[in-house]
Amino acid sequence: MNILLLGSGGREHALAWKIAQSPKVSKLFIAPGNAGTAEVGQNVNINANDFEALKRFALDNDVKMVVVGPEDPLVNGIYDNFKSDALTAHIPVIGPSKKGATLEGSKDFAKAFMSRHAIPTARYKTITVENIDEGLAFLETLKAPYVLKADGLCAGKGVLILATLEEAKAELQHMLHGMFGNASASVVVEEFLSGIECSVFVLTDGKDYQILPEAKDYKRIGEQDTGLNTGGMGSVSPVPFATPEWMK
Repeated sequence: MNILLLGSGGREHALAWKIAQSPKVSKLFIAPGNAGTAEVGQNVNINANDFEALKRFALDNDVKMVVVGPEDPLVNGIYDNFKSDALTAHIPVIGPSKKGATLEGSKDFAKAFMSRHAIPTARYKTITVENIDEGLAFLETLKAPYVLKADGLCAGKGVLILATLEEAKAELQHMLHGMFGNASASVVVEEFLSGIECSVFVLTDGKDYQILPEAKDYKRIGEQDTGLNTGGMGSVSPVPFATPEWMK
C-alpha cells in the first residue's frame, strides 16, 4: 500500500525509517519531510496543515493510509477533515479527532479532564490576564520550584520550572503578555512533582488497543536537569526501569 506520513522532524524520520521496512509498503510519501526522511521515502512539498492539498495528493497517488506525526494538524482537525469528506472518508488517518487532540492541544482541558475522571494529577489553577491576582495568590500556596505551562502548543518549549516565588510571579506576567504568543494567553500554574517519569503510547480505535514501546525524554538543555526545556529533546527507548511490574 501507499502511505502518506505528515511532518518534518526527528519523530517523523524515526517513523519513516521504521514504516519503510514493512513489506506491506509499496511507496512512502512524507509531507513535507526532511533530509533524513528523503533517504527512506519520497518527500512531498506540502505543508502538514494544508488539508485540501494533502487530500488531493492522497487521491491522486492512491494513498491507503495517512500517519500524522506532529500535534498541529491533529489539533487543527485533520482526522475530521478527511473523515467528513466523501472522497477521502475511506482513507484511515492514524491520529485522534480534533476533540481527542484537545488533550494535547490544551493543558487546561487535559487537567480538567483528569480532575473530572479522578486521574491523579498535580494541583493546578488556570490563569489569564483577567484573573492574574488569583494566579499570584495560588503561587504563594505552593512550594518551590514553581511550574508554569502555556495552555496551547509550543513545540515542547512552553513549560517553565522556576526556583523562586519572585521569578515565578515575574514569568507568569511575561507569559500572559505574549512570551509564547497566543499559546500562553492562558497559563496553567501547577504544583511541582518530583520523581521519575516516562511516556506510554497507545494506539486505539476506541474499542481495541495496542500498547507501543515506552520512551523517556530529556527536555532540559543543561546537564543534570538544568536550564530551559527544549523542543528537540533526546529520548531513549526502551526505558531501562520500565519493567513489566513497573508498567502495571
